[in-house]
Amino acid sequence: MRLRRLSPWAPVCALIALVCCAGADAAGPAIVVAGEPPGAPKDAAVAPAQEIQLPNKANSLKFAVIGDNGNGEQRQYDVAKQMAAWRARFAYELVLMMGDNIYGSERPQDFVQKFEEPYKPLLDAGVKFYASLGNHDAREQRYYKYYNMDGKLYYSFKAPKEDVRFFALESTYPEPQQIEWFRKELEGSNEKWKICFWHHPLYSSARTHGSETRLRATLEPLLIKNNVSLVLNGHDHVYERIKPQNGIAYFVVGSSGQLREGDLRKGSPLTAKGLDTDNAFMLMEIDGDDLTFVAIDRQGKVFDSGVIKRREPPK
Repeated sequence: MRLRRLSPWAPVCALIALVCCAGADAAGPAIVVAGEPPGAPKDAAVAPAQEIQLPNKANSLKFAVIGDNGNGEQRQYDVAKQMAAWRARFAYELVLMMGDNIYGSERPQDFVQKFEEPYKPLLDAGVKFYASLGNHDAREQRYYKYYNMDGKLYYSFKAPKEDVRFFALESTYPEPQQIEWFRKELEGSNEKWKICFWHHPLYSSARTHGSETRLRATLEPLLIKNNVSLVLNGHDHVYERIKPQNGIAYFVVGSSGQLREGDLRKGSPLTAKGLDTDNAFMLMEIDGDDLTFVAIDRQGKVFDSGVIKRREPPK
């Protein structure tokens, strides 16, 4: 197990303090039932709803989200099977990976067993996976062709559809040069949607790890200042939709292979919706200023859904 190094935090936090102060339907909607409960605040990042549909528009951006998946066990294969089944009616073209992509040894045969075999139907269909690295991942994974990291520990890329840019970080060792790169990338992005993903959650109600408060102190000011709408994380082996924080939507998706049953703190003020009794993955669709999401368990059942409104730039 790799231990997290804490020494980079002091210079990183000092740097951040300085910075922050100076359609037609394709196949028709995929119907799901869930959503925010009545009485949600009017300015919430997730719009209230009782019945939510994936719009499944012809020219929308469709993608999936998985995290802490690469253990090569039956649960991972079960989730992967559901991902392929859902893609038959909701043709997403990207998968974002929250890290801990490969557990244990990382020999060539491990990449086959823990990635290429379970996701073979998706890879064969041309779906592209974009990985971030977790604390269990060797940094050499950035050269693995199917992770599309192009040899970089952190990177950004423009989505093939809609006005969207994704930002992937390496959160185990958040050194000052990465944070400075992140600041410049955010400030230089003209896309309306800014979506960030990395391993360690800024907000989490799980008992085992929980919120990474030092990382939050480093990154959250940049997210707020630069109009980020959505942050996706893993690390805790649960699913949790966090109540919007400073207008930003946060999700923990760390149970696409691993699962830590009963780990969510019941009654946490952070939790809008959680699942710690089964594995999960997410599907998302961006159409204009709306992002529709569904969370799906290992049996293929939707247990959470909603609509996220894009954050508007400050006037």
